[in-house]
Amino acid sequence: MLNIKRGVLERLFAQRCFCLFFALLLLIVVAPSLANTVGGRIAANGINLLILLTAIAAVGRSRLSFVIGVLLALPTVAFQVLGLDASETYYLSLSWMFGGAFYFAVIIYLLNYVFSREVMSADKLYGAAAAYLMLGLVWVYLYLLTQYFFPGSFSTGSGSAPLLQAVDLIYFSFTVLTTTGFGDIVPALPLARSLVVLEQVTGTLFVAILIARLAGLYPSEEEKK
Repeated sequence: MLNIKRGVLERLFAQRCFCLFFALLLLIVVAPSLANTVGGRIAANGINLLILLTAIAAVGRSRLSFVIGVLLALPTVAFQVLGLDASETYYLSLSWMFGGAFYFAVIIYLLNYVFSREVMSADKLYGAAAAYLMLGLVWVYLYLLTQYFFPGSFSTGSGSAPLLQAVDLIYFSFTVLTTTGFGDIVPALPLARSLVVLEQVTGTLFVAILIARLAGLYPSEEEKK
């Protein structure tokens, strides 16, 4: 039994990027259905905690990356817990700052791993996919902070400018990242518009650079001869 458990853990550890990708996909799929209640926020925070743990495992390939991940993840979780009360937006804003920094650091380490000169593996492909999804979530944090400091940064199709919840901004961020844009949520202030344009450009460049990286792994017909 002990050997079986050890074998399962070894397989999971060898597929760390897949676990991270799965956790990110779970948040993106489940988030829109979570109600803005204490229970819904607890569920979202639970999935976010899973992402933090799998992200640390995915990038913790060196002592430095592991320490940086832990130092950014701990305050993210701590301020999340303190901000479970919807009235404590100050603690939530601190959690968003540390969370955005954590996601950004993880993306850097993932891309360094994916674009290394080693043979492309399935784990690297999941790492690239996870980095792409994390780009969308980094902008969620940026949008949350933007509307926190500049109320009315976003408006809905009805013309109102409500305080959007994280689940709404997850939906909005990925419509921007994929350049879909349904128009039901739009940036209303200049800073929000600049962030939207930057996300669109980043998403497009990421896919183009990743395809070029993958194409460079395969030898040309002349090299095969």
